[in-house]
Amino acid sequence: MAETSAAEGLLAFWHSYRLPLLLALATAIVLLRAYRKVQPKSKIATASSIPSSPRSHSPETSEKIASNHNEQKIEKASTTQVVEKEFVAEKVSAKPGPKRVTGKKPAKVAGRRRGSDQEPAVSFIQPIIFFASLTGNTERYAQVLLEDLRAAARDRADPENREQALLPPQIHDLSYVDFDDYFIAAPKPPSTSPGTRYVYCMLVPTYNIDTVLNTFLGHLDETHNDFRIDTAPLAGLAGYSVFGFGDKEGWPTEEEGFCSQAKELDRWMAKLTGKKRAYPLGFADVKSDPEAALKEWTSGLKDILGDIVDNGGLGEGVPGSGDALESDEEDLDDESDSKANGRKRNKAQSVVDLEDIKFSSETGSSAPVPVDFTTGGQQSAPATEKEMVPKTSPTYAALTKQGYTIVGSHSGVKICRWTKSALRGRGSCYKYSFYGIRSHLCMEATPSLSCSNKCIFCWRHGTNPVGTTWRWKVDDPELIFNGVKEGHYKKIKMMRGVPGVRAERFAEAMRIRHCALSLVGEPIFYPHINRFLDMLHSEHISSFLVCNAQHPDQLETLHRVTQLYVSIDASNRESLRKIDRPLHRDFWERFQRCLDILREKRHVQRTVFRLTLVKGFNVDDEVIGYADLVEKALPCFVEIKGVTYCGTSTSAGAGLTMQNVPFYEEVQQFVTSLNKELERRGLKYGIAAEHAHSCCALIASERFHVNGKWHSRIDYDRFFQLLEKEKADGTSFTPEDYMKETEEWAMWGNGGFDPNDERVYKKGSKKKAIQAAAEAQG
Repeated sequence: MAETSAAEGLLAFWHSYRLPLLLALATAIVLLRAYRKVQPKSKIATASSIPSSPRSHSPETSEKIASNHNEQKIEKASTTQVVEKEFVAEKVSAKPGPKRVTGKKPAKVAGRRRGSDQEPAVSFIQPIIFFASLTGNTERYAQVLLEDLRAAARDRADPENREQALLPPQIHDLSYVDFDDYFIAAPKPPSTSPGTRYVYCMLVPTYNIDTVLNTFLGHLDETHNDFRIDTAPLAGLAGYSVFGFGDKEGWPTEEEGFCSQAKELDRWMAKLTGKKRAYPLGFADVKSDPEAALKEWTSGLKDILGDIVDNGGLGEGVPGSGDALESDEEDLDDESDSKANGRKRNKAQSVVDLEDIKFSSETGSSAPVPVDFTTGGQQSAPATEKEMVPKTSPTYAALTKQGYTIVGSHSGVKICRWTKSALRGRGSCYKYSFYGIRSHLCMEATPSLSCSNKCIFCWRHGTNPVGTTWRWKVDDPELIFNGVKEGHYKKIKMMRGVPGVRAERFAEAMRIRHCALSLVGEPIFYPHINRFLDMLHSEHISSFLVCNAQHPDQLETLHRVTQLYVSIDASNRESLRKIDRPLHRDFWERFQRCLDILREKRHVQRTVFRLTLVKGFNVDDEVIGYADLVEKALPCFVEIKGVTYCGTSTSAGAGLTMQNVPFYEEVQQFVTSLNKELERRGLKYGIAAEHAHSCCALIASERFHVNGKWHSRIDYDRFFQLLEKEKADGTSFTPEDYMKETEEWAMWGNGGFDPNDERVYKKGSKKKAIQAAAEAQG
């Protein structure tokens, strides 16, 4: 009974007080958990005379903190010693090696920048040098800057401080880099060093012709105005600085165009980086010790790089910091910026290649609306038309010195060494062996001196203009046609007094029968190329047109020519970039489109792949790649020729020397290997002819192998008959309709030298061997 009453009493007590008891229990649990969480922090806080963020204190503050810490040691020796051991253990486990705190600059905390909770710490500064150069001078100055910054990195190296340093610089030619890799967003730091930041150091001259700089500035313009990209996509850089080269003799002031492209580059970089100009824009006059001016600018740049390493940033409101008040121009809205940029760009285009020579600009009347071959669209016409190669320009002087006759403002003509050789009965070029073109009857000309590539093996000495957009005055086709004929005949007449010129061949040469549109530049770049071709054909002058596979739209609309060449200088994207150095950003896609067009035209045009072999660039292990291209386009012929080294600064700057010129035996080996690969794939090709003197061989489609004999030559009279009939009644014809049998002496294995001519050996050993053989026979 007693037990029952006690249980009933407990039950009554629980029912009466259960709510307060449950609340008290819950409160106790919460307090216990909170205590456990807070307890470790409070222990560290009791000994936290060392700040949680050392970067927020100066060295003097650190010394005071260390002093207070020593006083606290006396008062709380036991507690502090325990906490000190825990703190030191944490530091040692995080990074091996001794760590000094007292009397030294506070260490940086990874993942934080001083005064900021968002940007990463600046522990390493990586300078990257970008340069643009056409003649090689700016590249040489870039190497000077490279060595100075390397020396600065060595001088600042501190073995005791491995958390911050100035790294040795990198260097890049703007002709080679993919702009998207460096100018869409700042480079990402390596995972092993997340605090690495980059500083762009940019050296540029100013040109009066379209170069990679125009393409590059256009890229920056597009990036800034692309709504899909952040307004300042390069804000992750630690900073940038630009140095320009110009010629004050031609343009005494900046307003007249001195270093205009450097100014425009500086302006775009300020926008894209969020005004992170590390050091002011520098200028140098190429006629007044430019290297000294560069050294002075470099000295200031090195000081700034050191400050960035030490302080973690450019600072605010100081000269060169990129403060918003530094430049009123940079505060304009986007619309005014675009207009201002348009004015600047038009102005820049009237400026010379100021890298090394003087130029006085000429202006004219309004120009036609230019077509941008990069996008296929049209741009607004510039305020004034300009000539591609004005008579007062250094380009004009350089080309005429090399033997060119400039016709109008953008065309040219020249006689080659094979024309001179044929006039003296010493042999014609490979075109006679392969196609029946006698060199003294051939005119080498171009309606466009401008090109969209800067090939490393080009023998034009880097003097012809380059560009992707036709922005110049357009000369009438009649003016060009009459001008190139007149220039060619004048040069032929100058050969009258040369010893060895044969009278009958001189008389024949006064009637042009063939035109090789391969002199310099890109013939289909000329807007009226089809009208020009019609004029050639109207006088029964055959047309051999060479293009560089970078203008598919123009190639597709090209009228019939006697033979259509496409330069195939590499079998893959990277090799093509290194060899041709194209200005188009989508150069590989354009190249592929041209191959597709060539395949479509193979039954209308005689199509030819022209392979220029450069040892060390496009020979080794590329047979398979070339076979892939042949299989894609199925050209009528494939010419394989060893590169001719011309010894220019452009070639040397690209790493091209005589070592890159293959021997004819090496060319023969490559031809044999390519032919075997084509046979293995079931493609019907064979080796048709050779010209050992030109280090050249011909692979032909079996379409031109009739009755057991090769027919690579052209029946020119038949071609013009068929062409006139096509114009009269629309009757189409194919390349097989005007083919002609290849001469026996031109066949593969026979050397390819016309027996009616006399081969002259100029090299001593070969010459002596020939003379000895002749004496032995006599």
